[in-house]
Amino acid sequence: MPLSWNEIKDRALKFSHEWADESSEDAEAKSFWDAFFNVFGVSRRRVATFEQPVKKSDGHDGYIDLLWRGIILVEHKSRGKNLDRAFQQAKDYFPGLKEIDLPRYILVSDFARFRLYDLEENTQQEFTIKEFYKNVKLFGFIAGYQTTSYKDQDSANIKAAERMGKLHDKLKAIGYEGHELEVYLVRLLFCLFAEILTIYTTEQPS
Repeated sequence: MPLSWNEIKDRALKFSHEWADESSEDAEAKSFWDAFFNVFGVSRRRVATFEQPVKKSDGHDGYIDLLWRGIILVEHKSRGKNLDRAFQQAKDYFPGLKEIDLPRYILVSDFARFRLYDLEENTQQEFTIKEFYKNVKLFGFIAGYQTTSYKDQDSANIKAAERMGKLHDKLKAIGYEGHELEVYLVRLLFCLFAEILTIYTTEQPS
């Protein structure tokens, strides 16, 4: 079961205090990321590997700092290094990865700063290590929380819900109310989904 957000925030604060002054990539990067995953109650060793060998876009051998296959790729630099270059380096690893292993997220860091790219939503968020506790919900996918975003297909669901609400109000205005009205709407909704389910079932290969 995932940790509560309050506990995660408490752990994030302790993490920030412990690592506030670190600067050496070579000396402490692995310990840094083990501690980072622990903030969310996850053992890094169970989900991600360090120094994953891969062929880069230029054909040369490369080593991904940290990879959770299909989820997140981390590129870590020493304090003060250019995070734009770190992101480009992370992208250079993509040609060498199998399709199933391509991550949704890229996270680059120099100890003092984090920058998280969501490649599916085409967004990026940057914050300092001191602000980490304020941004932990960006990493809900690590903790086991599902993140929901509304896409085109969701807009149809929203419109359907709005129309059901209007139908409810109109029926109530002409005298239908209480239990009978609620039962009618539930049955109507069931019929709509039953039709969709029938279409889906008949279209599946035998």
